[in-house]
Formats: sequence, C-alpha cells, structure tokens
Amino acid sequence: MLCINGVRQRRLFTPEGCFSPRYDHLSEPESAKDVPAQIPQPAVGRLSLYFRELYRLREAEITTTNSKELGKLVNVSPPVVRRDLSALGTIGQRGVGYSVDALIDRIGQVLGSGQQWEVVLVGVGSLGDALLRYRGFSRLGFKLTAAFDIDPGRIGSTIGGVEVLDAKELERVLTATPPHLAILAVPADNAAEVASLLVRLGVSGILNFAPTTLRLPPRIAVVNVDLASELQRLAFAVQSGT
Repeated sequence: MLCINGVRQRRLFTPEGCFSPRYDHLSEPESAKDVPAQIPQPAVGRLSLYFRELYRLREAEITTTNSKELGKLVNVSPPVVRRDLSALGTIGQRGVGYSVDALIDRIGQVLGSGQQWEVVLVGVGSLGDALLRYRGFSRLGFKLTAAFDIDPGRIGSTIGGVEVLDAKELERVLTATPPHLAILAVPADNAAEVASLLVRLGVSGILNFAPTTLRLPPRIAVVNVDLASELQRLAFAVQSGT
C-alpha cells in the first residue's frame, strides 16, 4: 500500500496520480525548467528500477545501453522504457542507445538522489538489523545516521557502521540534528506514537514497516510497506495466473 501525500507542504503526487518533483535548497537543479513538471506514479517506480540496473551496468564497465536491454533487466517493454526516458527529456541516439552515466545523472536528478538524505531507523529487530547492514542506500544518497531501540541487548552495539542508541535518546538526538527521513520498524501498537514524535521532531517522510495505517498531517510523506499484504498480492497473482 502506497500513501504519499507531500513533503514540507509540497505534494509529491497530484490528484491525477502524477509525481511532481520539488527540490529544496540542498537539491535544486541549476535550471528548474530541466525538471519535468509531472511524472505518472507508475513511472516513478520504474525509474527507480532503471536507476538500480544502470548502476550495475556502470559497475560492469558498460557505458551504453538501449531500451531493449534496459527493458529486459526490469521486465518492461522497450516502448515503455523509451516513453519513461523521453518524459525526462532524455533521447537515445539511433544505433547507439543511451549513455549509462547520463541516464544515472538524469534519473538521479529527478528522483532526488543528487542530494544527501539523512535517515534514522527506529526499531532494530531482525528487519531493522538487515536494513542497517544493507549497503545500497549510500549510492542513492541515503545516509543512515542513527538507530534506536529499547532492547538493552541491542543498545550500544554498532551494526553496519551505525550505533544503536536507547530509544529514550530519540528526542534529544533528533532535536540536535533533525533528519530528513525515518524508517519505522516497530510493532504496530507503538507505531502511531513513535511516528507522531518523529513528525514533531522535524522528520518530513516516513518509511513505515509497521502493519498499521499512520494518520499524520498531509505535509508528511508516508510509504507503507506491509510485507504480509504484499504476500497476499503475490498469492493472488499466482492463484489467478496474472
């Protein structure tokens, strides 16, 4: 379930379901006219997938690609790839294709990966532990700066280079250095209280893994990731053959 309503009084998605990129002083491009006004919501997800695969191509020292190859990597048809990229003002050269580096730069600019996003994690259980160990955040501009938990066995440990702090320190730490985003990986019973505190402390967006719906001000962006619901969707797809 995806619920994104806006950040800092700015809507990320218009009522028509389109993504409207907005930049603060950390990420504003040199020319605002170079940023597309609206991108259909499904295309935003595909752009993120293109970005991931383009990085892998770069790491493999592949300098060019085309819509057919990129489409195969993300299971999308070449016409859809071309439409998505042309919406960014990116046109491939016939017989040559697209520059991998240029696509990474352009997609990163539109998705906000050109700036540094400071992120805190609340809840260092099995899921939180795995998130702290994941190495893919940094290349996308996300820096996990702190993690919080109530388990004495976790507090004081360092996981993935991030120190786990006592949840009682949350307000003090975030008051001193407010992050842009937060990842919420706490039980459903605690999620609303913690989310409200995060908002009060200046967090603009929350990635919510708790199996509950957060009711927050419209200015706050929330992405809900309910793994059980996703498994239900997967089971339905298998059962229905879709």
